[in-house]
Amino acid sequence: MISSKTSDQAGFQEGKMERASGRSFMQVLCEKYSPENFPYRRGPGMGVHVPATPQGSPMKDRLNLPSVLVLNSCGITCAGDENEIAAFCAHVSELDLSDNKLEDWHEVSKIVSNVPHLEFLNLSSNPLNLSVLERTCAGSFSGVRKLVLNNSKATWDTVHTLLQELPELEELFLCLNDYETVSCSSVCCQSLKLLHITDNNLQDWTEIRKLGVMFPSLDTLILANNHLTSIEEPADSLARLFPNLRSISLHKSGLHSWEDIDKLNSFPKLEEVRLLGIPLLQPYTTEERRKLVIARLPSVSKLNGSVISDGEREDSERFFIRYYVDVPQEEVPFRYHDLITKYGKLEPLVEVDLRPRSSAKVEVHFKDQVEEMSIRLDQTVAELKKQLKTLVQLPTSNMLLYYFDHEAPFGPEEMKFSSRALHSFGIRDGDKIYVEPKTK
Repeated sequence: MISSKTSDQAGFQEGKMERASGRSFMQVLCEKYSPENFPYRRGPGMGVHVPATPQGSPMKDRLNLPSVLVLNSCGITCAGDENEIAAFCAHVSELDLSDNKLEDWHEVSKIVSNVPHLEFLNLSSNPLNLSVLERTCAGSFSGVRKLVLNNSKATWDTVHTLLQELPELEELFLCLNDYETVSCSSVCCQSLKLLHITDNNLQDWTEIRKLGVMFPSLDTLILANNHLTSIEEPADSLARLFPNLRSISLHKSGLHSWEDIDKLNSFPKLEEVRLLGIPLLQPYTTEERRKLVIARLPSVSKLNGSVISDGEREDSERFFIRYYVDVPQEEVPFRYHDLITKYGKLEPLVEVDLRPRSSAKVEVHFKDQVEEMSIRLDQTVAELKKQLKTLVQLPTSNMLLYYFDHEAPFGPEEMKFSSRALHSFGIRDGDKIYVEPKTK
């Protein structure tokens, strides 16, 4: 039987061999941005000409490197020559290393420490959970402002170590990391403005409140596709935990109570909310969902990515009053009373059927005869003549029709065109149709 220690040693050796047989950052960089693959062009935002490295370097004569390097899905396992990284990446500000095979934080540190102007770093979908991030390595990330660790399965200990060494970090992406809980750091990160932590397994609000403790300057919190079932927090506590929160996304969360929506009013600076796909709103129509949410959130100016105009807000608030007008007073939302104070008690809207009429009762006049009959308005003049043929005893070819609107001041209108539909005349109940024979 193989001991655990022997198994660990074997795994370490196997990983070491794999890194040795993998591709280095510098190897991939040379291949992708060689003059053949990335010709040098002048102008703003174009590639930067980097001269040859010191004598003896295996590098090509030159590389044409942009300030934004995209090296995703290249099989990178290690850094390569650090002197060459420093020589070629001095101007680089953004680096995408997602979907590679980096599993050693020390190798990532070798790359980052030699890119002095780096502000954006994407390490998504690298198996970095296989190694421990030492604080000495984390120090090389100090200039990064935007860090993406999606699907890296980075532990909270790793995140905390990074946060302590990134004094200017503004945006952090921690999606798809299978988090069920949040581990609170002993040190607050005052600089962070945006946290993207979607597609995890966060269910309890007690975990979310820890984010407010760690990131007091948070402006945008994206919690979509978690299983959060309620916002269990007193209003004054919400305001204290998230004093600067301007935007929150709760798409496809588990919220199922209007009380949770009302609690969003407790965030003192909240302007934007995303709430699609939550159980609470499933029974309502599309119109009801939007209007009822808008009416409950008077300070929010953008819902589900769409700006709320002044007119839409007023329509929604009036809709809200009418929606609850027949509900017993003890069951109406508190917001209802605020809106009654604003608009007064509104009567239900009168339903108006704007569909075109299908028939009308008219008087048919022929010589001294007057006959009241119902005619279909979707038929043509020619079809009406056939209907009248038996009544007036005239062939359709010898029949002249005149339509008289009892409210029109212009007299009868000849119904000349056989293919014209009757509804185009605007025929209503009580109007008259005169039939006359053609004269030779």
